[in-house]
Amino acid sequence: MGLGVSGFSVADTLAELGCQVLAIAKSAEPEITDILEVIEVETILGESADQVSDRLKEFAPELIVTSPGFRPDSPILAWASKQQIAVWIDIDLAWRLRDKTSRVAEWVCITGTNGKTTTVQLATAMFQAADKRAIACGNIGEPILDAIRNPGGFDVLVVELSSFQLHYLGHIEPAASAILNIADDHLDWHGSRAEYERVKGKVYQNAKSAVVYNVQDRVTFDLARAADVASEDTLAVGFTTGFPADLQVGFVEDSLIDRAFYGYRAKELPELANLTDLAEIGIVTEHLKSNVAAATALARALAIDAEHIRSAIRNFRLDAHRIQLIAEANGVAFVDDSKATNPHAAAASLASFDSVVWLVGGLLKGVDIAPLVKAHVGRLRAAVVMGKDRTHVLAALAKHAPGVTVVEITSLDSSLVMEQAVAAGIQLAQPGDAVLLAPAAASMDQFKDYADRGNAFAAAVRTQIGSR
Repeated sequence: MGLGVSGFSVADTLAELGCQVLAIAKSAEPEITDILEVIEVETILGESADQVSDRLKEFAPELIVTSPGFRPDSPILAWASKQQIAVWIDIDLAWRLRDKTSRVAEWVCITGTNGKTTTVQLATAMFQAADKRAIACGNIGEPILDAIRNPGGFDVLVVELSSFQLHYLGHIEPAASAILNIADDHLDWHGSRAEYERVKGKVYQNAKSAVVYNVQDRVTFDLARAADVASEDTLAVGFTTGFPADLQVGFVEDSLIDRAFYGYRAKELPELANLTDLAEIGIVTEHLKSNVAAATALARALAIDAEHIRSAIRNFRLDAHRIQLIAEANGVAFVDDSKATNPHAAAASLASFDSVVWLVGGLLKGVDIAPLVKAHVGRLRAAVVMGKDRTHVLAALAKHAPGVTVVEITSLDSSLVMEQAVAAGIQLAQPGDAVLLAPAAASMDQFKDYADRGNAFAAAVRTQIGSR
């Protein structure tokens, strides 16, 4: 079910194994359908892909491998449940096929509401700096089935797992796993906060070396403590932006220190990196420090040494749209954090600056934005509100930030909305402020994705400050 990049890799893998395969999707790129025809994979495309068709019943599948974007109450998956047909995702299939190359990889799994991709990329860079053959996969990067079918094999697969993937995920045995943080997100999909937490906690199951939790997020600790891990030797290791206690990785003043795997009885703990090293990545925020500490804990769980961790940090660069400085003009910084698609991510952005003109709004995904406004009202010079769900944002600002200047952008035209929002930000900002795009919402109401939204912001900034 589904014929995006990962869905195609599923169909290709199963066909290669000699399975009879039926691929179902609302749409697919022509080059994908052409290849599927060559490898004799039957396809059903269009609106009928949402329904339990006569052809599907006739096909009588023994197994369904679904894109995690399909809700469990979708017609085909509801039918599968009644028929007691197994439902997997590509991660499940990859786990069963992991030992088909000469080099069998350890898996390191990462989830969380915010910071997953950066932490996955950082951890991957740390393994690679130590001459490990490592790759980022799962919810980002290369499809995991392509990775496990690579003839050369890998030493480490660093697997990003979304809450949708974890909902469906069956049995795996990672070397180490981490939950970076837990905050309200995708509650419309999961139905409740409790269910969202439960599926996130699945990432810890059967971990062999370590379960890595966020010292500053109690829920992650509770999930680590409750996990059914591989053995009593599996460590629960915390990461923190503050001073690390025993069995923790954190910062002693400006130095990144490991008090878990080097052992708290060691007379001298090596500095793994320092804030000067982190500054090579970008703006040194608490969010960045947290991601670095989490990636370091995972790397140390697989015995990567200080030299390679420092080298990886110094040479690492963030992807675009993650607290990215676009320009500075007249003492005002213009910062793109379009990747802040939920309030938790936006909170990390807002906390990075003392005074902000906040560009906010989009699709809230059933999440209440009021606590975010209340927590950061002291930082707000002004707010520029846009997007389909802006009524909820305006109400939160009126209640919790009544003294803050608010500009509403009513246009839903993607070619105009960001131009108008940036123009308002320029008018409202004063020297020392940041005009910050941290929408706390998804982008698909007006833009293709968060990258499209961030690119529109950057283009509007460069055009308008250039004209001034």
